[in-house]
Amino acid sequence: MSIDTDRVSARYRTAALRREERQLLMTDFRRTEQEADLSEPPNCGGLGRIRHFHRRSAPGWPANPLPIDPAARALGLLPQNEMRGQVFQNAVCNWRCWYCFVPFELLAASREHSAWVTPQELVSRYLAEPDRPRVIDLTGGQPDLVPEWIPWMMEALRERGLERDTYLWSDDNLSNDYFWRHLSPSEQELVATYPMYGRVCCFKGYDKESFAFNTKADPVLFAQQFELFGRHLASGVDLYAYATFTGPVHADLADRMTRFVDQLQRLDPNLPLRTVPLLIEVYTPVEARLHAAERTALDSQWRAIEAWQRELDGRFSATERERSVADVLVGVRARR
Repeated sequence: MSIDTDRVSARYRTAALRREERQLLMTDFRRTEQEADLSEPPNCGGLGRIRHFHRRSAPGWPANPLPIDPAARALGLLPQNEMRGQVFQNAVCNWRCWYCFVPFELLAASREHSAWVTPQELVSRYLAEPDRPRVIDLTGGQPDLVPEWIPWMMEALRERGLERDTYLWSDDNLSNDYFWRHLSPSEQELVATYPMYGRVCCFKGYDKESFAFNTKADPVLFAQQFELFGRHLASGVDLYAYATFTGPVHADLADRMTRFVDQLQRLDPNLPLRTVPLLIEVYTPVEARLHAAERTALDSQWRAIEAWQRELDGRFSATERERSVADVLVGVRARR
């Protein structure tokens, strides 16, 4: 049975937000299954973790320049292959991607492993760290179940004089329209124009079958992902895309990938150059979720990435493909 995305989204939004108090339900990583996969102990009183972003991926898989390139550009840094980020993770998600490195209990508003805090308190905890990164990564979970988090963090950073020194990054699984439904026009404008912010949205598959296999959501919502991405693109926000290519084995995979890239280019001709395929790997929480279909999907992503590379090779020149992802202009930004 598919997840009822609208119902689950509404329930988890209620569970993770106290709007009047401006409080958010954030994951406390201490004594969780996820803690075993962290490269450094939790920080910020348990509500933060340090993530090491690496450009290099596995041999044969494209590099991942996000958020390294846009963050370096915004912070005035030279290009680099690694970057540290301060991660805060909200405690809810409306989908259950089998490959998610977060234990499912930490996506379900667990009171045992979470705490209520304001964005100002998160920034204070960040400032108290002796060797804090200059990148803050707002992740989940699904941050856009409580889209207020992003503009509230921007306001909190400005209050502490950090709006020029700290780059803010957030991700979105393209599952709902809460950004427009719950944010005021001024909050939407702040997100779209904040100069030290980048947003990445993840396409959870290359067609409706792989999407449903990955998310457990209704396959019709695959098309909605493109509609939501297009709305963000029209706002002028500095927008990027991830894509995951795990899914059932198909003899016509090449044709399916062609259609996927066509859909990206209908949003913007250059969008494939701002799209980063993610290599799915097995973290501790994922091991118990692996069955025959998932193991097959781990292998099939390698066939899918070959099809993806052929599409890019046929649509873009070598010079275009070698540009930094931060130099590729899309949407409103391409017309400025």
